[in-house]
Amino acid sequence: MFRMAQPYFGLRGGWLTFWITLACGADMTLYGYDQGVFSGVVISQDFLQLHDLQGPSKTTLLGTVTAIYDVGCCIGSLFAYWLGEQMGRRNTVLLGTIVMSIGALLQVSSYSLGQMITGRVITGIGNGLNTSTAPIWQVETSKVQLRGKLVILENVLVLVGFSLANWLNYGLSFASGPVSWRFPLSFQFVFNIILFFTVPWLPESPRWLISHGRENEAEQIIADLEDKDSSDAFIQLQMSEIRHSVEYERANSVSFRDILRGRAHEKAGTNTVRRLILGMGAQAMQQFSGINVTSYYLPTVLTKSVGLEESLARLLTACNSVQYLLFSMIAIPNVERWGRRMLMMFGAAGMCFCYILITALIRCNEMPGYAHPHEVASASVAFFFLYYVFFGIGMQGVPWLYPTEINSLTMRTKGAALGAATNWIFNFMVVEITPTGIQNLGWRFYIIWIVLNAVMVPVIYVFYPETAGRTLEDMDSYYRGNPPLLACLDKEAISRKRPERYLARDEHIIRAKEGNEMVQHLETMEHGEA
Repeated sequence: MFRMAQPYFGLRGGWLTFWITLACGADMTLYGYDQGVFSGVVISQDFLQLHDLQGPSKTTLLGTVTAIYDVGCCIGSLFAYWLGEQMGRRNTVLLGTIVMSIGALLQVSSYSLGQMITGRVITGIGNGLNTSTAPIWQVETSKVQLRGKLVILENVLVLVGFSLANWLNYGLSFASGPVSWRFPLSFQFVFNIILFFTVPWLPESPRWLISHGRENEAEQIIADLEDKDSSDAFIQLQMSEIRHSVEYERANSVSFRDILRGRAHEKAGTNTVRRLILGMGAQAMQQFSGINVTSYYLPTVLTKSVGLEESLARLLTACNSVQYLLFSMIAIPNVERWGRRMLMMFGAAGMCFCYILITALIRCNEMPGYAHPHEVASASVAFFFLYYVFFGIGMQGVPWLYPTEINSLTMRTKGAALGAATNWIFNFMVVEITPTGIQNLGWRFYIIWIVLNAVMVPVIYVFYPETAGRTLEDMDSYYRGNPPLLACLDKEAISRKRPERYLARDEHIIRAKEGNEMVQHLETMEHGEA
C-alpha cells in the first residue's frame, strides 16, 4: 500500500518555521525591490522617450506615474483586512502574488503611458495585499520567543531588496535601449516564483483556522510548528489561549462605523480612537521624514540638485543602499534597550540636522556667481548618506511596530491596516510632489523636510507613550486608567523600563496560582491516604 504523503514534506519545528520565514522574507524583499527599482527607470532615456515623459512640462506627469503605485498599495492594504479574514493568510499572499505578477507583466511589456500606469496600480494593489498579510502570517505561525526577531528580520530584508534594485539599476545604466529599464522591472518575477513554489504547501495560520471552526487542523499545525505531539500539554495550552483570544474578539469587536461615530470605547477598551491615531501618526511621520524623496528619486536629486553625472549618481545611490542596510541592523538589538520613543526622536532629530546641511550646501549650487558651486554642493552627498543612517536606526522599523503594540486586542488588525494605509497615502503624496518641488522650488524644497522633522521631535516626546518593556495587556491596563493626553506628564508612561505596578501584579498572580496548585496537591494527597 502507498502511504499518504506527509504534510509540508515532513518538515516540523525549526525547519518548518524557516520555510515560512523564507516565503514571508521573499515577499518583503520584493516590497523593498519595488521601492527602489523605479528610481533607475525614471532616468532611463529610452523609457522617458517611449512613454513621452521627457522635458520640464512632463515633470508632474512623471511624478504621477511613479506615485500611482502607492495608491494601489493603499487600496491593497485596505482590501487585505477583509480578504485576509475571508481567504486566510496563505491564500491572501497567493492572491497578492498573482496580482503583482499581472501588474509586473503589464509594466515590462509597456509601450504606452496608459499601460504603464495600469501596471503600476495593479502591482501596487498586489503589494498592498502581501505586505499587510505576510507579517501577520509570520507572527501567527512563529514561536513566542522568535516572533519579534523574525518581524525585525523581515524589515531588514526590505532593505536587501532595495539595495539589490539600486545595484541592478547601476549595472544597467551602462546598457542602452529598453533593456536598461525592462530587465529591472522583469526581475520582480524571481521573487514571485519563490512565492509560488513555497506558499501553497506551507501551513495556514492556526489562529485563522480556529476562528473559522477548523480546530483539528489548527491543533495539528501548532504541534508541527512546535515539533511536539498534538496531545502535549503545551499544545493544549496554546489552543486554549487562542480560543480565548478569538472568543474575546468576537464578543468585543468594533466596526469602523462605530469608530467614526465615537462608540468604539464601550467595547474595545478606553481611548480607542486616540490609540488608532497614535499608530497612524507613527506611520505618517515615517513619510513626513522625507525618506521617499530619496528612495524613489535619489539619482534625480543627485543629478538635478547636486549636479552630478547620471552614472555617478546611480553608483552613489547603490553604495548608499548598502550602508543603509547595515546601519538599520543597529535597531535590532537596541529597540528594547533604547525604547520606541527614543529611537524615533533620535531619528527625527538626526534627519533634521542632515536636511539643514543638505539645504545649505545645495543652495550654494544655485547661487549665481558663487565660486566652485558644484564642489560645495557635492559635499551634500555625505549628508544624504548620514540621513539614511538616522532613518535606518530610528524610523525604518518602529513605525510599523508601534501600531501593533499601541492598539487593543480587538483593534490590532484594524489598527495595522489603517496604519499601513496611512503610510501608503502619504507615500503617494511625497512621491507625487517631489519632481515638481525640485524643479520649481530648487533648494527651498528641502526646507519642508527640515520643518517636518523638527516638529516630529516634540510631538513624539509630548504625545507618545513608551511601549518597550510592556506586554500588550500592560498597554490595555494603562489606557483603562484614562491617562492624560500629554504622555510626557506621566513619568511611568515614558519610562523605558516596565512599571513596577505591572511587575507586582504579575508576581501576585503567579503566587496565587502557585498557592492554588499547592492546595490542590495537598487535597489529592489527602484523598489518596484516605
